[in-house]
Amino acid sequence: MTISAIVWGENIHEQNNRDVASHYPDGLHGCIAAALNTDTAIEATTATLQEAEHGLTEDRLAETDVLLWWGHAAHDQVCDAVVDRICEAVWSGMGMIFLHSAHFSKPFKRLMGTSCNLTWREAGERERLWIANRNHPITKGLPDSFELENEEMYGEPFGVPEPLETVFISWFQGGEVFRSGLTYKRGAGSVFYFRPGHETYPTYHDGNVQAVLRNAVHWAFNPQPRVADITVGRNVPAERAPETIEQRGPVLHSDGKLDAG
Repeated sequence: MTISAIVWGENIHEQNNRDVASHYPDGLHGCIAAALNTDTAIEATTATLQEAEHGLTEDRLAETDVLLWWGHAAHDQVCDAVVDRICEAVWSGMGMIFLHSAHFSKPFKRLMGTSCNLTWREAGERERLWIANRNHPITKGLPDSFELENEEMYGEPFGVPEPLETVFISWFQGGEVFRSGLTYKRGAGSVFYFRPGHETYPTYHDGNVQAVLRNAVHWAFNPQPRVADITVGRNVPAERAPETIEQRGPVLHSDGKLDAG
């Protein structure tokens, strides 16, 4: 079975920053999709902020197994209706992977329900990522730790809910540490946050980072049919109960009026 993945990117820095364009001539989203497509079990395409409905129509999301999201400069430009659509897809079983500054994206903050704040420093310092969960599927084939020569520092405290699993912990040259790989379950959907990926550094060309992303797509993939999440409570009349029951007492939730029982 082929896993259908979409790599979503803002596609802004690549257009107005020479350093970013030099590392990612096809965009960060294009580089990530190309890395995923080296796995014959993954079919990755791209979508960007500038496309109609940000490239994430209802029909396209319905056919998507895993959505990867890279955002930074334009979180506020993402349409709320598309955010609603994404969250509904996750709740019903679509996998979701948030990358680097997507910790502050609308979909991530909606799914986490918290501030998602952190500390940061852009100094091009060395980052060492340590595997905190050796047997986790996302760490398959990776060494116990690996280094990125230049990265933006993210530091604790990280204002997110307690994760199901902490997969990676980062150490930075300045001394800070950060929980850089976290998993969550939201409805029927699996969510992974992976920190590395500042736009001015060639992070997504790193073989270990690419391996993490391929592993994460496999981990987040849900082979079960998509089932709509119950986002609004519904009344089940007594006559539709599995067993026969006798209606007793007043019915308070009938058209908002009190009925004599």
